[in-house]
Amino acid sequence: MITQLTIKNYALIEDIKVNFEEGLTIITGETGAGKSILLSAMALLLGKRADLSSVKDTTKKCVIEAEFSIDTYKLQEIFEAEDLDYEKHTIIRREILPSGKSRAFVNDSPVNLSALTILGERLIDIHNQHQTLEVSSEAFQFEILDALAKTNPLLTSFSSNHKKYQHLQKEITKLLSNKVEAQKELEYNLFLLHELKDANLKTDEQEALEEEFETLNNVETIQETLSEITQMLDADQIGVLNVLKETNNKLNKLKEVSSTFQNFFERLQSLQIELDDVYAEIAKMTENLEANPLRLNEIENRLQIIYKLQKKHQSATIQELVEIQNELETKVEKTTNLELKITQLENEKAIIKTEMEAIGATVHTKRMEVLPTLIKEMQNILFQLGLPNARFKIELQKTEEFSRNGMDVLQFLFTANKGTNFGELKKVASGGEMSRIMLAVKSILANYSQLPTIIFDEIDTGVSGEIANKIAEIMKKMSNKMQVLSITHLPQIAAKGKHHFKVYKQDIEEVTYTQLKLLTQEERVQELAQMLGGEKKSASALAHAKELLN
Repeated sequence: MITQLTIKNYALIEDIKVNFEEGLTIITGETGAGKSILLSAMALLLGKRADLSSVKDTTKKCVIEAEFSIDTYKLQEIFEAEDLDYEKHTIIRREILPSGKSRAFVNDSPVNLSALTILGERLIDIHNQHQTLEVSSEAFQFEILDALAKTNPLLTSFSSNHKKYQHLQKEITKLLSNKVEAQKELEYNLFLLHELKDANLKTDEQEALEEEFETLNNVETIQETLSEITQMLDADQIGVLNVLKETNNKLNKLKEVSSTFQNFFERLQSLQIELDDVYAEIAKMTENLEANPLRLNEIENRLQIIYKLQKKHQSATIQELVEIQNELETKVEKTTNLELKITQLENEKAIIKTEMEAIGATVHTKRMEVLPTLIKEMQNILFQLGLPNARFKIELQKTEEFSRNGMDVLQFLFTANKGTNFGELKKVASGGEMSRIMLAVKSILANYSQLPTIIFDEIDTGVSGEIANKIAEIMKKMSNKMQVLSITHLPQIAAKGKHHFKVYKQDIEEVTYTQLKLLTQEERVQELAQMLGGEKKSASALAHAKELLN
């Protein structure tokens, strides 16, 4: 529950701090005194977007802070899920800076608005005329029914499975689409792949083949040229080898004379050795070289295969062709594995579907079990609120479809008068009836949920007399289970409060401020008398006020 609220520099509020207690707390005040400002400030704490126009002095920081006692409300999981520090006395602070930027903190740790909203929904329920319309929505009706049926743990599991189910369905749809496209390319990719595989390409073969082809293709010219070279090297008297040998013999005679001749001799000797090796290799090549038309044709055919593949795939080397082959293998493998992957995902989806159907069936059964109780309690409360002939019929049907609410569709049907047919709640219930129905709902939920605090914002609009007394009794009964704050204009309701605050305006140095004051017993008498009879506060009004309080 909320134990303290501090508001600084917000709307007409300069600086107020108020402590709240358990039970039913009443807040009264004249129209325009600033009661709505309190609700707006609390709404900011619950995650509403901030607006610089709400700041009283835009040169200063606006701060709204509340302390909550949450020890008994089992909120640890929410704190863990949002990565927040859990404290039994949790402090939420919202700041609006002069720049217009807004910041939020939970126990002094910065949080984003989504986390603040999630936490705020479990701390305070602000009920106003706008929220009354929610009672006609299916989502809210499920919330009512599930609170009584205690199915929320089951629905959490169902929701988790539903997310997995939807994700798998998207994946399967995507894969099926990919399969259609991939199947179109598979035949062509397989043809290209088999063509490359049949070629049995080796990354280093092209250069060797091209060299061998040029040799065999020019074998006669090479043989003729090599023969001429061997003759030039080894011809009698004038051959290069003989000349070099003779030259070296002459230098051999002079090498003892000078180191210069020794150097010449050694260099020529090295040349002679190298030239002898060259001659021997050329001679061997000349001897071994012969025309081989079969081999030449074989190489030419092999090179034609390589050139054709390179042209087709716009590649310059065999290495690039090998890379293309690997890519094609990957594509074909993916296409081949798509069917297996789809089957695996379909099996996973089937398992999750079975689990969801089992949970859905259990949830449906539990909901059906509490329908009579919910209808009876609703009708009993509405009887107290001046709708003696109000009747409900709640239709709950199990479907094969999955939704966030399980596998059911729900409809609240209502009639307020005898002899009239049931109709959809949103179509047949008047505004006043909807308000009373929502109060009945909140009263029932107070017995089954663990919401710490509820704030009623003028839920009593349009009622008076005995109905006002009944509304007050219902609020008081709710306050035994939770903290209830009620903003009201009715003295019958104000008198039922355990605590009573008055919101009022005060002019200080020609500036208007909103103030909040906890009333004493005597001040409550005066306030109730004013609510009953106006500013004059007649003796009968004062007496009536005392009677209401007693």
